[in-house]
Amino acid sequence: MSAVLQPAVNREFLSGNEAAARGAWEAGVEIAAAYPGTPSTEILETLAGLPGVYAEWSTNEKVALEVVLGASMTGRRAITAMKHVGLNVAADTLMTMGLVGVKAGLVIAVSDDIGFSSSQNEQDSRFWGRFVHLPVLEPADAAEAYAMTREAFSISERHQVPVLLRLTTRVSHVKRTLYVSEREAPDAARHGYRRDVERWIITPNHVGRRLELRAQRDAALADEAAASRWNALEPGPDQSVGFVVSGAAYHAVREAFPQAPVLKLGFSHPLPLALARRLAASVERVLVVEESEPIVEAELKAAGIAVSGKEVLPLQGEMTVPVLERAVTRLLGREPGVVADMQAPRRVFPRPPTLCAGCPYMGVYFWLGQLKDAIICGDIGCYTLGCGEPWNAMDSIISMGASLGVAHGMAKAFAGDAAAKPVLAVIGDSTFLHTGMPALANIAYQGGNVTVLLLDNRATAMTGGQDNPGTGQRLDGAVVPRLDFAKLVEALGVRPERVRVVDPYELPTFFKVLREEMKTPEPSVIITNRPCVLSHDFERRRPLEVRDDQCNGCARCLDVGCPAITVSRRESQQRAGGKVVDLAWVRIDRALCTGCDVCAKACARGAIVGT
Repeated sequence: MSAVLQPAVNREFLSGNEAAARGAWEAGVEIAAAYPGTPSTEILETLAGLPGVYAEWSTNEKVALEVVLGASMTGRRAITAMKHVGLNVAADTLMTMGLVGVKAGLVIAVSDDIGFSSSQNEQDSRFWGRFVHLPVLEPADAAEAYAMTREAFSISERHQVPVLLRLTTRVSHVKRTLYVSEREAPDAARHGYRRDVERWIITPNHVGRRLELRAQRDAALADEAAASRWNALEPGPDQSVGFVVSGAAYHAVREAFPQAPVLKLGFSHPLPLALARRLAASVERVLVVEESEPIVEAELKAAGIAVSGKEVLPLQGEMTVPVLERAVTRLLGREPGVVADMQAPRRVFPRPPTLCAGCPYMGVYFWLGQLKDAIICGDIGCYTLGCGEPWNAMDSIISMGASLGVAHGMAKAFAGDAAAKPVLAVIGDSTFLHTGMPALANIAYQGGNVTVLLLDNRATAMTGGQDNPGTGQRLDGAVVPRLDFAKLVEALGVRPERVRVVDPYELPTFFKVLREEMKTPEPSVIITNRPCVLSHDFERRRPLEVRDDQCNGCARCLDVGCPAITVSRRESQQRAGGKVVDLAWVRIDRALCTGCDVCAKACARGAIVGT
C-alpha cells in the first residue's frame, strides 16, 4: 500500500498537485515559480493561495528554474513546477545545477503527460534524473505526493542537490483523502548569501572540483535510496511473476495481481539494485512495469538481473489492468482467454475540441481556413485548435514558440521562388513571451519574409487563464503596467509600418490587413487585440438570433466554428444545370452566444441580427 504520513492534524481531499503544494508549504517553502502547463498547473495555483509563500508565473520554465535557484542560494526553500516539455525548456540551467547544486532545499516538480492527454508528445522525465545526476522521487498517489514533497526538501539539503519529483497525469489530477500537518517555520539560520565563486561561477577551472563532489554525492544518494522507506519489497504467495514498478502503475499491478511479489520504487534513482536482486531470487520471472520508457528495465539488465519489460508491454500510454494482464499472458506463453458474448464497443459520436463561443480566434481562423494560397505554421495554445474542423488552417505544430522559427526556415527555403506560397506564423501572447521573442528577433534580423499573427487575448488561456506580462496583473492580483506588444515587436526589429493592430471581430478589416501584409516582402506582424471570453477583461454583449425568412441555408456562418451555432435542419437541392447543393438552416443558442457579431459579419444576407 502507498505510504501515508500519520501525525495527522487535519484530513483533506486533495489531488496530487494540491498535495505536492501542501507538502511544500508544510516544509517551509518561501519561493515558488512556474509556467502553467497541464497537468502541472495546480501546484503553483495552490501554493499562491497559502500564506508565507511568494509565488509567480514566470515567463517560461527556464526563468522559473533560475528564480528558485536564486532563492535557494539565499537560503530559502523553493519549488518550481512544470509539465514534461517545460523541463526541456529549462534544461540548460538544469544541467549546470547538477554540478553547482543548491543551498536551501529545492524541488523540481515535473508532471509527465502519460497518454498524450493534452500535449504534443509523451516524455519520460526520469531520464533527466540520470542525465543530470539528480535523485528522483515517484509518488503513486496524492498521499505520497504530499509526503514525498515534504521529505524531498530534507534530501535536497542533505546532499545539496535539486530533487526531481516526477508526477504523471494520473497522480497529478486524481484526488484522495490524506492527513496533513502544520507548516514548518522557515529556518532563519539558513537565510543569507555567502559569496562562493568556485561553486557558483561554473568555468572550466572550477569544473574539476565540482565533478569530484558530484561523484561523492552520487555514492551517498545511492546509499540513501537503498535504505529509503519509499523503496519497499512487498512479498506475495504467487512466485510465477514478480513486478518492479513505480508511480501510478503500482496500483494497476496490485489490482491485477494482488498475490504477486512487488518491488515498489518511490525513490527510483539511484536504483536500489540489492532489493531488485532479492526480488529476482524469489520469483520465476520479473516484469518491469514503467511509464513510459524502459529506463529501469535497461538498468537492471545492465546490472545482470534477468528481467522482462517492453517486449510485452507498450512503450506509450498508461499501464492499466487489461494491459498488464495481456502482458503477463504473453510473458508466460499462455493462450489469451476468450470472453463469451463480448459485445463490440459502441461507436460514440465524436466531440472534437473547439474554441469557446465568441473566442477572438474564430474571426482569425474564419479567414485563415479559406486561404488556399498560404502555408500556416501553428503553435501551442488555444489557437492550436485551428488545425481542426471547420478551419483546417494549419500546416505544422511542433512545440512552444516553434511557429516563427519553422516559418522563417520555410520562407528562406522559398526565397527567389516566384511560385512559392506566402508563409504565415500564428502565436499567442503568452507563448510569444515564453519562447517566441528570440525567433521574431531572428526573423527581423535575417529579413525573413514571414507574416506573423500575434493573437493577444490577455491570458494564458489554454491552461486556465493565468496571468502573464501582457495581462496587466500578477498572480497575487496586483495591477501592473501591461506590456505593449506593438512597441515590443518594434524593439525586436520589425519596422513600425509593418506592425498592424486589428480587431479580430472586424472581419472585413482583418482580412484586408492580412492580405496587405501577406503581399509585403518583409517581416510583418499583425496583432489582434480582443480578450479571452473567459477573462475578466471580456465584456459580453446581447446574444444574436437568426431570421429564418432571410436565411437561405448557405451555412457560411458554420465556417466561423462557433459552438453557439447549431444546425436545425438540412436538405439537398438541385439547382439549374443539375448541380446539387447541401443547405443547412441554423439557430443560435442564446445561452452560449456572447454577441461577438463575427457570424453576422460572415453572413452575406444579413440573416443574423441582434436581439
